Amino acid sequence: MKLGKWNRLSVKLIILISGTLVVHLTAYTIYTVANLRSELREANTRNAYNISDVIKKSTRYSMLLNRNEDVYQIINTIGTEEGVVKIRIYNKQGEISYSTDSTEINSFVNLDDEACYVCHSRTDLPVHLPQNEMIREFVNKDGTRVLGLINPISNERACAGPPCHAHSEDINILGVLDVQLSTAMMDNIVYANTISIITNSVALTLLISAISIFFITVLVKRPMKEISKGIDAISKGNLDYKIPVNKKDELGQMASEFNKMSAQLNSAYKEIKEWSETLNEKVDQKNSELKEIYAHMTRVEKLASLGKLSATVAHELNNPLEGILTYSRLISKKLSKLNNNKNTEELITYLDLVSSESARCGRIVKDLLLFSSSGDEIFREHIFTDCIEKALSIINHHIELNKLIVSKNYTSNEIRFICDAAKIEQALISIFINAIEAMDEGGTLSINLEESKKEISLRISDAGKGIASEHLPYIFEPFYSTKAEGKGTGLGLSVAYGIIKQHDGSIEVENTSTKGTTFKITFPQNNII
Repeated sequence: MKLGKWNRLSVKLIILISGTLVVHLTAYTIYTVANLRSELREANTRNAYNISDVIKKSTRYSMLLNRNEDVYQIINTIGTEEGVVKIRIYNKQGEISYSTDSTEINSFVNLDDEACYVCHSRTDLPVHLPQNEMIREFVNKDGTRVLGLINPISNERACAGPPCHAHSEDINILGVLDVQLSTAMMDNIVYANTISIITNSVALTLLISAISIFFITVLVKRPMKEISKGIDAISKGNLDYKIPVNKKDELGQMASEFNKMSAQLNSAYKEIKEWSETLNEKVDQKNSELKEIYAHMTRVEKLASLGKLSATVAHELNNPLEGILTYSRLISKKLSKLNNNKNTEELITYLDLVSSESARCGRIVKDLLLFSSSGDEIFREHIFTDCIEKALSIINHHIELNKLIVSKNYTSNEIRFICDAAKIEQALISIFINAIEAMDEGGTLSINLEESKKEISLRISDAGKGIASEHLPYIFEPFYSTKAEGKGTGLGLSVAYGIIKQHDGSIEVENTSTKGTTFKITFPQNNII
């Protein structure tokens, strides 16, 4: 938003500073001029009083001798001094006896005038007046300003005898000496000083205003303009805008904080934009995860149902199968003791086939019992490597028959683990057997055990031909087998899967290829001691 000219902070500061200067300098000018006028008036008053006093003292002797011509000469001589407008003497009746203006001699002044009213307004004429009551200011007929001083002439004892006027001794005031001085010089001085002060004040105001404008422009207006540009850029969507920071004052700190804010806004905007753009991918990912969870739950339910069914079928079939196997072997032994002929050999072949198939059924029943058995798990502290070694010792004859090499790599031989050792060993045996059967042409069975602060990881790798991608989703399902018919029940990995899940672990095919397969088994930290 663009601010109006008068709404800008720099303009307001300049107006405020200039206005304050004008007010202060105006007050200073008024005070100085008034003080100067007062001092000059006081000086002019003292001058008038001194002139008046000089006249009184200069004419005293001549007045005592009644020498009027001398008085005239003295008054006229002093009246020619610069600044003296008029000098006159009049008695208490107001008759002018002496004056520098000869036209008004023997005329009367108005006793109601300001000059006379000071004394004649009182019952008794005062001998001495306060100096402030002796002074008056007025405008002359020619328009000039005049300062007048009324100085009463007191009666003396010497005035009561000849050759003076022989005034009575009971008279206090004989007359008044009126001295009028021009104030033109004072007014000119005041005017000249007023003009000088005003000129200097205006020049000082302009100078300070110019300096203020310069510094406000440099220190306030330009930084504020940069900040305003930044705010405008942010409002238009340029969240990566940065204000140049060249100062360490409050405005520089504000610009620095603005840059941090814009960086955070830009980061948040990019994150929101990226999240919005990848929303469909995230939805698909969550759907995939939900499908996996649903598939896992389905698998668990299926395993539970199959477990119950398997337990029932296994118990029902186990005894008859044992009987068939036992009696078929017994009959085979008895027939082998009889005379060998073609029919006997054929019967023995049939009986061996019955025994073989009965034994296979027995293995299936045994796997079913292992699969369905929840049993009473005995969780105790065991060393994990001991479980691995025991499982390897049980299947050692399989390893030797298949001429395999076992490669073991343990980060520690003292990993303590809370588990049902028998169940863990059974799960490991199932996975080892599966790996051995995958290596028809020999190879290496690799076992790697790693420990971290969060989990322990066991990787079992074979050198077989790998698992086809179409089989991977189903390898842990019961009765699913990729082996030739009659060579597997499809329960080994299912049994291992169930046992590992009972221990809060997980099992997965980490990688598989034509060079072999790696199963990764992970157990959480709460099972580690």
